Amino acid sequence: MKAIAIDGPSGAGKSTMARKLAEKLGFIYVDTGALYRAIGLFALSVGANIYEPASVSGILAGIDISLKYSDGQQQVVLNGKDVSGEIRSEAVSMAASAVSAIPRVREFLLDTQRKLARENNVIMDGRDIGTVVLPDADLKIFLTASPEERANRRYNQLIKKGVSANYDAVLKDLEKRDYDDSNREICPLKPAEDSIIVDTTGNELEESVELLFNIVKENLK
Repeated sequence: MKAIAIDGPSGAGKSTMARKLAEKLGFIYVDTGALYRAIGLFALSVGANIYEPASVSGILAGIDISLKYSDGQQQVVLNGKDVSGEIRSEAVSMAASAVSAIPRVREFLLDTQRKLARENNVIMDGRDIGTVVLPDADLKIFLTASPEERANRRYNQLIKKGVSANYDAVLKDLEKRDYDDSNREICPLKPAEDSIIVDTTGNELEESVELLFNIVKENLK
């Protein structure tokens, strides 16, 4: 089985690009961020303190998360319910960042992620795929773009979905998440030493996907 790890900060377009790249390659796409979002969603729904490790660790026994694939699209199932849409809110995004800093949460999801890579050709994206989850991945890419561009992309996504959004607020939330993800003690966001850095600032989506596809062709035999 072949594994491609794509890491990078919030709003870098990892999910969208990884999904399209997986389609071109015939790989399964694994959005690990969605797993953390599912835990964040559950934590919010039961009133757990997302910044208190004991509070979040105490609810893990009541969580069953699985990934299903339909026509190549990933669906996140939380306790028997498809929550693929619910986990995309800004509140859940911040909750995901908070709970992902808790060691017990990362341990809880690690086996699920590695099992998928053992059994399938995968493109897996997240914050620490190349450094922690799949340190022996066949190819590691660190995808990034300027904070302003990432905030603008996220803002436009929200507006297209009919969600009321303010660009300055989106940028502020994104910069906070960047800081939190990069400075947490457990598995901080950083490029793996052997990763290829790809900055997509100024690129259209298809340009970035084609760039990644060419990198894969050059580096993955």
